Amino acid sequence: MPEETLFYTNEAAMEPLMPTDPSGELRESAARLLVASAKLAGALHPLTRKRVAELVRHTNSYYSNLIEGHHTHPVEIERALKKDYSSDPAKRALQLESAAHIEVEALMLGRLSQVEEPVCADHFIQMLHREFYLRMPEEFRVVESSGKPIVPGEYRQGQVAVGEHVAPAFTALPRFMERFAAAYNPGKLDPLERIIAAAASHHRFAWIHPFQDGNGRVVRLFTHAYLAKAGIETGGLWGISRGLARRVGDYRALLARADFSRQGDRDGRGNLSNRELVGFCRFFLGTALDQVEFMGALLDLDAMQDRILRYAAHRTAMNDAPAGLGLLLRETFMRGAVPRGEAPRLLGMPERTARRYVADFIKQGLISSESSLAPLAINFPSASVGYFFPRLYPEGVELSAP
Repeated sequence: MPEETLFYTNEAAMEPLMPTDPSGELRESAARLLVASAKLAGALHPLTRKRVAELVRHTNSYYSNLIEGHHTHPVEIERALKKDYSSDPAKRALQLESAAHIEVEALMLGRLSQVEEPVCADHFIQMLHREFYLRMPEEFRVVESSGKPIVPGEYRQGQVAVGEHVAPAFTALPRFMERFAAAYNPGKLDPLERIIAAAASHHRFAWIHPFQDGNGRVVRLFTHAYLAKAGIETGGLWGISRGLARRVGDYRALLARADFSRQGDRDGRGNLSNRELVGFCRFFLGTALDQVEFMGALLDLDAMQDRILRYAAHRTAMNDAPAGLGLLLRETFMRGAVPRGEAPRLLGMPERTARRYVADFIKQGLISSESSLAPLAINFPSASVGYFFPRLYPEGVELSAP
């Protein structure tokens, strides 16, 4: 008997692709998520939104790789983006991996903003894998269990089993991915269905396991893109990976349970369990809402201004910054950027002294400027993230050195 007959070859094996939920709970959760995400970015200046989104890309990379068992300190991630790599080969490899995730996410969102990109199509999904692995260090371009090389962007050419789950035959992958693209085409779904589909497609992508390796990171990138298409990604102000990493045990367990076959006549009409797919979608949507609300609380303007001023007061008390630092940071946060000519007034000092302090703050990464004459914008360097965005990173990481 040929080996591939032991594996799924008919794309109907992954039905149902969308959960049936007579209670309406999933639609209610999707509606709450839609409303909460719409509120998230409302009051932020567009330039400040851009800075926060850059920070969230860092956290997405940190948490997505953490789910895979790879821990890279935020400071090391920041250094990697400046091409400042560790002399330790193992740490350097993790830095390259983290930078790869950030760069591919930025590339992905850039493409989505410029063209009508079909996020479920083969070429888009394979692009995510290809761009990610082209940036990976050589030691991460092999399958750990077999030592076989990973071909960037290429669907697997062999059979795989993940835990108890036996993935579809590799020869049938084109049919499975074609069905996947048709079922989850966001253009054919209503706004709430698209949000539910983001959850359901996350599992079914993992179930298909289209690549030899890297499926976990790629599916989280794909889901980020799908959420953007669904209209709730809000310009990158929140990410699902933090929530999944914080509940990684539940995440893995519910992914595995959604692999279950149908459990009797009251569990849908597909090959797979509708009940368990509903359970995974419930978990996913609840996790997403938690992350949106978490970021909404952090970005509350009054609370953020208070944290900025307390951070600056701490620096001043340590004789590490002038008393006017808080005003400068608060104004750059609220207004997106401030003209350089306002720095002396905000810092409360003569122009020459203010120029020296501004240069120091730029060097520290607290503020940035495109040129020596350009306006000043706020930044969120890793050394200050724990003050401005408490609990964004795990306790013990956000204020510690690597």
